[in-house]
Amino acid sequence: MGEPKCAHPELRPEDGRCSAELIRRCHGRENEATDLPIIEVKDLRKKFGDFVAVKGISFAVQKGEIFGFLGPNGAGKTTTINMLTGLARPTAGAITIAGRDGIKEIKKVQRIIGIVPDESNLYDEMNGYENLVFCASLYGIKKGEAAQRARELLKQFSLDDTGDKPFKAYSKGMKRKLTIAAGIIHEPEILFLDEPTTGIDVESARQIRRLITELNAKGTTIFLTTHYLEEAERLCHRVGFIVSGEIVKVGNVNDLMNKAQQEKIVEFVVEQGRPNFGAILSDHFPHVTIKHISPERIRIGSAEEIQLMPFMRLFDEYGMVVHEAKILRPSLEEVFVKLTGIEISKLEAKKGGGKK
Repeated sequence: MGEPKCAHPELRPEDGRCSAELIRRCHGRENEATDLPIIEVKDLRKKFGDFVAVKGISFAVQKGEIFGFLGPNGAGKTTTINMLTGLARPTAGAITIAGRDGIKEIKKVQRIIGIVPDESNLYDEMNGYENLVFCASLYGIKKGEAAQRARELLKQFSLDDTGDKPFKAYSKGMKRKLTIAAGIIHEPEILFLDEPTTGIDVESARQIRRLITELNAKGTTIFLTTHYLEEAERLCHRVGFIVSGEIVKVGNVNDLMNKAQQEKIVEFVVEQGRPNFGAILSDHFPHVTIKHISPERIRIGSAEEIQLMPFMRLFDEYGMVVHEAKILRPSLEEVFVKLTGIEISKLEAKKGGGKK
């Protein structure tokens, strides 16, 4: 059977492959990219002397997805990225990236991956344009093509007005954007992003999240580490939780949140509350739980799916205007706490530094 007819041809690249955004919007496979793993990790271990930083982890990343690798400092996130990108040699285990041996053929693998470390690796004395052209030269891109690519990226990342300024004069947010631009100068198939929005202003973080989504929509596979679980919930198709060098869980973001939900909850926001309306609701719907959050906010809970229309008709019958009806579900933060036992406050308190 052929592919469904595409309602968004502008999202289909010239090579005809389906981007992650196209799949979400046209093919009805939200939070899933393709069934083809582009990264496979089996029994991966890394020791530093007697300390075991990564303890035999296994997972796969699908081609075209945004995969979030989440955990506190010291969990093994950066050590894992370093092994996947050839910056550290595994003590044991196997890595396959785009069908190649990620250990024995790492030089070939590095041609198709981009790396954005948690701290910038660009040169302070060079300006933005010069840094990008220099990075392009490291991948063997010819001078004319490198210059054109650098100008395109400066414009895409809203840095074209600052391209002639030395890198050291950039703000934290601008430095982060230029570092990402340098990581994709050679148009890699896979981009590794280590804490891309940590320590920058809100607007720059918003721009970077938009850029990540745009890159993924064009077909780039993204391997993302972040302390911000709300960010991971917003961006990622699937996530893996790592704690103390061990994988705790890997799964689809929506599936993880749905499975963590004890009951179905709908919250109604009404224009004006009505005395004793909770008793009226209970009389009409005896099999649900009723909770008044405030005079204007009412939460309905049930073990079964909640049908909105019977409630809407009852509100209308009693002259109550409903401004909003929304389904509530656990956040990815709540899932993380449940699976790992690590409080979010402790996770966020560790954002400042140390090994990850």
